[in-house]
Amino acid sequence: MKIDPKNRADLSAQIAKAIRDAIISGDLIVDERLPSESELADQFDVSRPTVREALKRLAAQNLIRTQRGATGGAFVRRLDYDEAQSQHVTTSRLLLSMNAVDFQTACEARFALERACSPLSAERRSPDHLATMRAEIHRQSQPGLSDEGFCDSDVAFHRALVDGAGNPVLSYQLAGAVEAMQPLMNMITFTARSREEIISLHARIADAIEASDATAADAALSELTTYTLSLGQKAMAARAARSH
Repeated sequence: MKIDPKNRADLSAQIAKAIRDAIISGDLIVDERLPSESELADQFDVSRPTVREALKRLAAQNLIRTQRGATGGAFVRRLDYDEAQSQHVTTSRLLLSMNAVDFQTACEARFALERACSPLSAERRSPDHLATMRAEIHRQSQPGLSDEGFCDSDVAFHRALVDGAGNPVLSYQLAGAVEAMQPLMNMITFTARSREEIISLHARIADAIEASDATAADAALSELTTYTLSLGQKAMAARAARSH
């Protein structure tokens, strides 16, 4: 593990990257103890506070864990999908909130990924996934449900559809698309959308998944894509008109 001391970039960031790269490459394995702060300071030719800051960065990324006592120190941590998804959603949400991704791009990406996932869900979904989808459809039909509550339910419905594929890598990849992008899409289409239309499409998707009919599920998702894109385009056009 090496850094460039002449590089003006933050030395602690360089050290954190060097250790992270060693973890990714397999040079440092899960549960392996890292060298002590003093050993790392000598290795990188920096002060111990600089090393300490680098370790804090790695801990914040859930890449290492610390343990006290005679056998303590910093150890490579096993990262699970739930933690990785949380970071993925946060990053995706930041990109969207900073307008690095426009509505149409986000919508296309989300539904393209979800349509790729739905055939697996039609084949592998569990009774619990179906029960969640049905429960969210029922929740969405409640007259007193707020717009925020409808958004939350919409995310939960699609998350169950995605998780029904039984593939944690797909669930991770889609977490950013469904959980981070969906609130943005819902916010834009609040005033224009028909809850009844959304609920009807959700019911068709759930029926197709229950019947293991991947073709019907894809057709309903395709209609939902077209409907959502249309609403978004109208909402953005109305916004542009008001600003002139």
